[in-house]
Amino acid sequence: MSPGAARAATPEVPVVVVGAGISGLACARALADADVPVRVLDRGRRPGGRMSGRRVETAVGVHVADLGASYFTASGDGFRAQVADWQARGLARPWTDAFHSVSGRARDGARLGERGRPGPVRWGAPGGLRSLLDDILAPPGRAPLELVSGLDVEAVDATADGALVDGRPAAAAVLAMPDPQAADLLPRMVATRLDVSARWNWRPCIAVYAAWPQRWWPDFDGAFVNDSDLLVFLADDGARRGDGAPVLVAHTAADFSGDHLDAPASAVAPVLEELGPLLTGEPTPPPSWSRAHRWSLAQPLRQHADSPFGFDEASSMAVCGDAWGERSRVETAWESGTALGRHLAERFAR
Repeated sequence: MSPGAARAATPEVPVVVVGAGISGLACARALADADVPVRVLDRGRRPGGRMSGRRVETAVGVHVADLGASYFTASGDGFRAQVADWQARGLARPWTDAFHSVSGRARDGARLGERGRPGPVRWGAPGGLRSLLDDILAPPGRAPLELVSGLDVEAVDATADGALVDGRPAAAAVLAMPDPQAADLLPRMVATRLDVSARWNWRPCIAVYAAWPQRWWPDFDGAFVNDSDLLVFLADDGARRGDGAPVLVAHTAADFSGDHLDAPASAVAPVLEELGPLLTGEPTPPPSWSRAHRWSLAQPLRQHADSPFGFDEASSMAVCGDAWGERSRVETAWESGTALGRHLAERFAR
């Protein structure tokens, strides 16, 4: 096969997308809608990536707590149309247009501040953000995507005949994942051409979430926590979801997260101890339960600001995700995957 020549995409040799977060599924959906055979591989049991959540028992019943992305905004025409469709079908809901703020630690006198000025609408999902990915996977009236779950891809190779994913031929290989993970799978020269490096730093984060028999905190949707070595964001998950569940989700600061990545449960006690004094000036009431979830690669510290995706013509390998755009956002990830999917669809239509 000559450099740049596209291997035909067939059901036996489809485009293979590795990663079932929003960028990977958006890419696969764009391909499937253009009748290009595509298969999605993911190591998780369910799609979601950093839009995953957990089903938990609360005082108001079963509740899905969002543990990764806290919300999303919509500014571009394409994503706004997608969000409008989700809203019309009851899958997405406007959450808030303003957050509170906190400066510092409770031990230094910090308390929940005033609600900030209105800004862009932050959206949530009654069924958790992962439910939106379930919809991309199998939207009403359209063929569901082929998804293979529980598969941890170990190698992506370039040959004279095209890309191989774990030794199986692919019309193209798309890595929808953080750059350090993509760099570990890609051939070194391909990673270099795409400017993807395992040495790029990403911020870690630990999501600490807990439920109480009833709400004990003042009304607020979410709060940015500034100048704290413990927290960066705090959300009332019942307000976010719209079901009033007495659940709080706290995201920890990068250095604190890094110190607790090997034992994320050890982050729970100091975070819970902080919540009561920060929100009310009183000790935190005992929760019904409390848990932690680790995100080793939560947010990129560097963006590929000049391109919505990376595509290597010689090897038919590509990378997409929230690092491919001006800012790391849910919308950026969707736009990245969608743009790459449409690019590949045009390539295979030639």
